Amino acid sequence: MEFDTVIHGGTIVTPQESWVGDIGIRAGRIAALAERIPGGDRRIDASGRLVLPGGIEAHAHIAQESSAGLMTADDYYSGSVSAAFGGNSSFIPFAAQQRGQSVDDVIATYDGRAAPNSVLDYSYHLIISDPRPEVLSDELPRAFARGITSFKVFMTYDLMNLGDRGMLDILAVARQHGALTMVHAENNDMIKWMNARLAAAGLTAPKYHAISRPAIAEAEAINRAIALARLVGAGLFIVHVSTPEGAELVARARADGLPVHAETCPQYLALTRADLDRPGMEGAKYICSPPLRDEATQKALWRHARTGTFDSVSSDHAPYRFDETGKFAKGADAPYPAIANGMPGIAARLPYLFSEGVVAGRITLGQFVALSSTNAARVFGMDRKGAILPGMDADIAIWDPEETRTVTAADQHDAMDYTPFEGMRLTGWPVHVLNRGETIVEGGELKAARGRGQFVARQPYRIGPQAPTVPELDPAQNFGADIWP
Repeated sequence: MEFDTVIHGGTIVTPQESWVGDIGIRAGRIAALAERIPGGDRRIDASGRLVLPGGIEAHAHIAQESSAGLMTADDYYSGSVSAAFGGNSSFIPFAAQQRGQSVDDVIATYDGRAAPNSVLDYSYHLIISDPRPEVLSDELPRAFARGITSFKVFMTYDLMNLGDRGMLDILAVARQHGALTMVHAENNDMIKWMNARLAAAGLTAPKYHAISRPAIAEAEAINRAIALARLVGAGLFIVHVSTPEGAELVARARADGLPVHAETCPQYLALTRADLDRPGMEGAKYICSPPLRDEATQKALWRHARTGTFDSVSSDHAPYRFDETGKFAKGADAPYPAIANGMPGIAARLPYLFSEGVVAGRITLGQFVALSSTNAARVFGMDRKGAILPGMDADIAIWDPEETRTVTAADQHDAMDYTPFEGMRLTGWPVHVLNRGETIVEGGELKAARGRGQFVARQPYRIGPQAPTVPELDPAQNFGADIWP
């Protein structure tokens, strides 16, 4: 058997096991695994290194307008390049619907942004802010048929919040068509009440952002989102969990057999609200929602990463520059609610998780693989990615587990002017990244052409047969009422 590429001598790692061996690649896919594979048109020596599934970044905002109309700093070229330097071989950014916009137009817009630019394979999560009847009945099913099988909704922000009734309608559509609903879970009225109280007291510096979105606002909304999904019998993915209370609710739902998934993010593991209390407006760099918490929360979230509460650790890369084009679009001394919300992190996600997770002994190497790639592929229907097995796409990241670097903004390879991880000393770095067998990054250099990435049509989300349902929706228990259309 002839191979285009053979990766030899490395320690191949899956969530379950690891072994020293070779990988034979042909026509962009893994064709063979063996202790030793001779030949190959190209041979990559991975001796002394780890050979992992390429990372799948499943939460990033790329070439996306906010609800207020502010565009992120990274387009699909800089965003995908940054992701690749961080050990990722594919990603799933968001494609955001603004109110009044059709889903068909949203997809066409993002196709035009992604296809000519991305160096990595990509898909989209839709963001739905306007679930009009035609969106629910026609437009979303067309998107699902194309392989865009997940979408995100919000329980906060006035321009995005759907309310409980809107959530139920959209969860029902997802259940019927094999899609997964992602949710930003914070109680909108709690936050608005806190904002009003802080504004009345003249407390509008960046640090008060952390106070304005209390942990209980997340916990209440996660509890409510799980209840709404349980009523409908739909799958649910809670994004960027930032509190021990929220993580416990997810863990309890999973223990009960509910199809509930969740992620956390490196910023909640690495940073605290003290980072917002920096001189002048420096704290604005650390404004994200949900906000940064405290060291006790960090310890709890690491425990949940280790025990399986989280399917993934994602970056929530939301790049707004520290200038008038980004954070200060509404003025250099804007109050915290008017400062652009989010921080970059797509390149730092995996090096941080490896160093502070695996090297520090908080998670195993197998758990790193699951949290960085394999689980995202499974949950989001990327059936040819996230695993080192024959027949899978040859999406591979080769890591030097001993290389130590200090994080700098320049090394992020994005369009940003800062990184919140600046100065952190991390051990373990990706040194060679392949996507469908093609080298994307090697030896600190980009090797891929703009626009070589391909759209990934994802498989439907399937709920297991044992998922609990409420009796009021079961015809066997509700006098035979069938209320599904």
